[in-house]
Amino acid sequence: MVAHLVRLKLRLLANTLRRSAWQTIGLCVAVLYGLTVVGFLVAMAVVGGRSDPVLTGQVLTVAGAAVVLAWWVVPLFAFGVDATLDPLRFVTFAIPRRRLLAGLAAASAVSVPAAVTLLAALGTAFAWSSDPPALVAAAVGGLAVLALCILGSRAVTSVFAPLLESRRYREVLTVVAIVPLLLIGPAIGWWSGVAEKSVDETGVTVTMTGPGNAVAASVVAAADVVAWTPFGAPWAFAGAVHEGEWGLLAARVVVVAVTLGVLWRVWDRALARALVSPRRAAAGGRVRGLGWFSRLPATPTGAVAARCATYWVRDPRYATSLAMVPLLPIALAMVGVSSGVGAGLLLVVPPLAAFILGFGVSNDIGYDNTAFALHVATGVPGRADRWGRVLPVLVLGVPLVVALSVAAVVAADRWDALPALLGLSFGVLGAALGTSSVVSARMVYPVPRPGESALKTPQGAALATMVAQSAAFGVVLVLTLPTIVLALRGILGPSATTGGVAVVVGLLTAAVALVVGVRWGARVYERRQPELLAQVAAFR
Repeated sequence: MVAHLVRLKLRLLANTLRRSAWQTIGLCVAVLYGLTVVGFLVAMAVVGGRSDPVLTGQVLTVAGAAVVLAWWVVPLFAFGVDATLDPLRFVTFAIPRRRLLAGLAAASAVSVPAAVTLLAALGTAFAWSSDPPALVAAAVGGLAVLALCILGSRAVTSVFAPLLESRRYREVLTVVAIVPLLLIGPAIGWWSGVAEKSVDETGVTVTMTGPGNAVAASVVAAADVVAWTPFGAPWAFAGAVHEGEWGLLAARVVVVAVTLGVLWRVWDRALARALVSPRRAAAGGRVRGLGWFSRLPATPTGAVAARCATYWVRDPRYATSLAMVPLLPIALAMVGVSSGVGAGLLLVVPPLAAFILGFGVSNDIGYDNTAFALHVATGVPGRADRWGRVLPVLVLGVPLVVALSVAAVVAADRWDALPALLGLSFGVLGAALGTSSVVSARMVYPVPRPGESALKTPQGAALATMVAQSAAFGVVLVLTLPTIVLALRGILGPSATTGGVAVVVGLLTAAVALVVGVRWGARVYERRQPELLAQVAAFR
């Protein structure tokens, strides 16, 4: 059964790549990027291991623990868990649950992130090439790392999946999870300050001078703590063997073994509940009136705009873009305080929020799912479809950008920077919306269907999202480059004249990019309607 599920995962992946050229390109880009990162990390580990294997091992322990933690946490709020082999699809088959669990775990290793993690864990083991027993221990720890990553991500998402079905619980959980991330910067600064003092072998407190010593002491202190957690224990196997501390090695092996057992048990129980009582989409509440459809004109553009406005208000899948906007000022304020930059870093918030909102409509057709067939059947014109999707974001984005800009200059006490900041933010919003109007008509990738958990990520969605977002960011950067140059001169100058020019250039850039993008996207949309409908219909 395990081999059968792995073959099924490989066949589904091959079929997906043959069906979509964009997903093939995305996979190639992800593989090349992953191999580049792995090669760099392995080279750095080998070089560091030759000079100081102990310190290199401690650095790997801290960095590796962050990787394992990211495997557990990131799927909850970013890409979710690959749902190519959704356990609910096997409900009607007489497959023993334990065999199904083992097969799903093995199939989960067939992915670019899993392959990159395994190669990095095994490759960095060569930091201990001068000590063969430690090298073997590091390789065994690398295999344990992959098991912890896969089982941890599956167990955590299985536990929180029922809560994340509700938008309210998902947003609360997002805020709860983002708070520790915001404290990373201040925590590192505090830890570095504390680590400037260390205790020598006699117990006398001595002060370590120089930034290099402070960083090294900080890494050593962090590694000693992290090595006792499930996230860092497998990375610390080699260090214990190198020092000949076999009791310490046994303790860390026990930590990893117990954690794997608990994760397996948690995932097993969650799978049992899912197979016996599958979650169903919550029934819709009572509808009172026509909502936005009664407020907007009874035209094709008005109808599309009313439905898209309803998406932004009621569809949980759109909550990610909106939830990130209020968290941006908090995150950047914490970074500014910890880095010493101060509140001036908040001036980055308005243009960044403008890009997030503008990019939010880059896959609207994919979110439409079967509802897109109505556009094709009724012959909705391309301009009506494009403008209908853009207008709700403009109505929401313009006042939001103004409010964020005013709040940023007030917090930074930089009223002179307001014109330049408004020009840059408006330029980014218009350029992002214009670019998304073309991207959404040209490139459609899988997304969770209406009513499904936001944790589900169909095959190829993460890669396609990264490719689309990178391309959109590059285009927006090129379109707004003149505005960026003027805005930086107006803010750093400061220059009131340059700030006024930045407003004019930003508004012109936004208007031209939006009009050209909508018209271009409308032509692409009308030409590719059959292909778009076929792609959306295949996302099942």
